[in-house]
Amino acid sequence: MKISWLDLKDRVGYELTQLKEEGCDVSALNEKWEHIKSGFGLGEIPTEIVENFYKELSLLTPAAGSRKEPSGWEEIRVAFPASKYPKHNLSSAELENRILGGWLGRSAGCLLGKPIEKTPRNGIIELLSSNNTWPITDYITGKGIPDELLKKYPWNKHSGKESLKENIECMTEDDDMNYPMLNLSVLEKYGKAFSTSSVAQTWMELLPVLSTFTAERVTYLNLLNGLGTEKASSVRNPYREWIGAQIRADLWGWAAPGDPHTAADSAWRDARLSHSANGIYGEVFFAAALALSFTYNDMRSLITEALRFVPANSRFAAAINYVLSLEIENEAWDSTVDLLYGKFGDYHWVHTINNAALVSAALLSAKGDYETAVCNVVMGGWDTDSNGATTGSIMGTMLGADSLPAKWIKPLNNRIRSSMKGFDNLSFDILAKRTFNIAITT
Repeated sequence: MKISWLDLKDRVGYELTQLKEEGCDVSALNEKWEHIKSGFGLGEIPTEIVENFYKELSLLTPAAGSRKEPSGWEEIRVAFPASKYPKHNLSSAELENRILGGWLGRSAGCLLGKPIEKTPRNGIIELLSSNNTWPITDYITGKGIPDELLKKYPWNKHSGKESLKENIECMTEDDDMNYPMLNLSVLEKYGKAFSTSSVAQTWMELLPVLSTFTAERVTYLNLLNGLGTEKASSVRNPYREWIGAQIRADLWGWAAPGDPHTAADSAWRDARLSHSANGIYGEVFFAAALALSFTYNDMRSLITEALRFVPANSRFAAAINYVLSLEIENEAWDSTVDLLYGKFGDYHWVHTINNAALVSAALLSAKGDYETAVCNVVMGGWDTDSNGATTGSIMGTMLGADSLPAKWIKPLNNRIRSSMKGFDNLSFDILAKRTFNIAITT
């Protein structure tokens, strides 16, 4: 039986790409791998040959002069702002409303992007133009789309059909929503001084392995094989800079309203379980941004401030600075997306860097409007449900539940599905109350 993301032969190709992005010279090993594949065919390569080849890959190191992109906490936090941020002045009711806005905004954005996850941007345009729903202004509908197009671009197999406008009954199960619930459980059980081992233990107890993907699935396997939390992210994990950690940022920000230092610290302890370098920075950046969403109302300032929690010489920081260099608020959205694809289109569609850039651009483009933000980011393609979720979360936290349009929130029916033990069919009200109880503890 082949399980997605775990087959070692498949991981070799991704590892070659990842090592090249990190600054390693993989040209000779790339040629060697192509020769091996041509001699056997990818599916027929003997296990011993694959094992030995992966050992060769593990010996590569970045070339001298490559960017320094640390994964260790001391190296990351050295450039953090020295001073603390002013405490939020929200009342208890306002704070709970903001947290509820984060949960609802994240869910609605995720649900919007869910049917078309994995569909390339040109495919999204082709699909939705066929039934006159492009540009996106509402939840995606399958009505009026020709069968031949749906064969070419099928809905996401993970609850994609259930997430179409005509079928929505609640927030469907999704990994992007499982992780805020999982991290809520971490804080409820272990408190704000939780460790990376606390996170790993919670994965084992609550999260079904096939509800994980890419880096999380490899890490899960490594943990089951007895590797500790110090090694679980680094052993045969070519997805270590992909988006998996970035989608786990939210709860840390909601639990530390106005306190990006604490949010970033929590995000690092979580991210390091499965990711390294830019994969970690994605979670740290958005956790800080979400913490600041309680106290900032200008998106450009918020993004600029959150970026102070990311190593300045990293590819991640360069990508967000590129976004900030654009006059996105005054440009047509399609033109902005074209620029982002030209700059970051070589990354895998679920890499951290390109998706973080797209989310940041969509937040700037929206000028404070929730619908514009989530629709723009989903129209941008790449990881549509994850990006809709993160964009919706920041907008929802900044605006609060009472200010979110009923058009996007009412269809959720205050209910969320989950594959995690103890969280299926909960209401958003309960999740927000439990998060609020964590947020007000010191």
